[in-house]
Amino acid sequence: MSVALTRRPGLGRLKGTSAPLYPVCLGAVALVVLAALLAPWLAPYDPNAVDLGNALAGPGADHLLGVDAAGRDTLSRLLLGARTSLLGPLGVVVFSTVAGVVIGVAAGWRGGWLDSVLSRSTELVFAFPGMLLAILIVSVYGEGLSAPVIALAIAYLPYVSRLTRSLVLAERARPYVAAYQVQGHSAVQICLRHVLPNIAPIVLAQSTINFGYALMDLAGLSFLGLGIPALTPDWGRMVFDGQTAIQHGYPLSAILPCAAIVLTVVAFNVVGERWADRVARRTA
Repeated sequence: MSVALTRRPGLGRLKGTSAPLYPVCLGAVALVVLAALLAPWLAPYDPNAVDLGNALAGPGADHLLGVDAAGRDTLSRLLLGARTSLLGPLGVVVFSTVAGVVIGVAAGWRGGWLDSVLSRSTELVFAFPGMLLAILIVSVYGEGLSAPVIALAIAYLPYVSRLTRSLVLAERARPYVAAYQVQGHSAVQICLRHVLPNIAPIVLAQSTINFGYALMDLAGLSFLGLGIPALTPDWGRMVFDGQTAIQHGYPLSAILPCAAIVLTVVAFNVVGERWADRVARRTA
């Protein structure tokens, strides 16, 4: 069985360099997740504590990464912002993966008119840009993390459903499926006990790649001032707030969250690519 993950344009594969980068990126992913979990205990200051008299101060003993234009500690906001910046993509990946797998399994297993209806429906979602859908939903429902997460989950759903459908079609043609059908096993039993475990590693690799893209899209929405409330620490929101500092010649408060976004997205992308390659070699 050949494995072909659905990839979005924008981040190319790091051919020839993914092997040495993999342990580094895996460590970066673990570090970011650990920092997000321990952020309330690691942050030295309240991320929303304003000190206008100390605004735009550079790194020092009191503030290791300096402060922003409102006098808020940059390190504290980076640590607490990791929680929001990772929680949103996690919601996008969970919702899109669960719904995409259900649709893909139903379309691939049943075939016929159900396959046609579900496939055409997901193709309609492809025709509508995910960011535009998120902007429209946020403009209707206002600030919050739920609206952009739901919108992007709908936009990411076709990537998972199309991959799952192709995998289920390949599994359905294998002899073990016919053997279980002859033994009287139902379609639900075969899918849950055998088909889904076989395709799970590939879907997991796709979801890991989607996580990086979702992080980037949600950061873009936060930069536009949409979704995340102004007082909530978030990497995209920090870049937006850092525009004032850049104008005054103090770009650090904007550069640091930008670096965090880029490095995290690349790390998740490389990890997902490596997992996909491993699955491809095992199933080739």
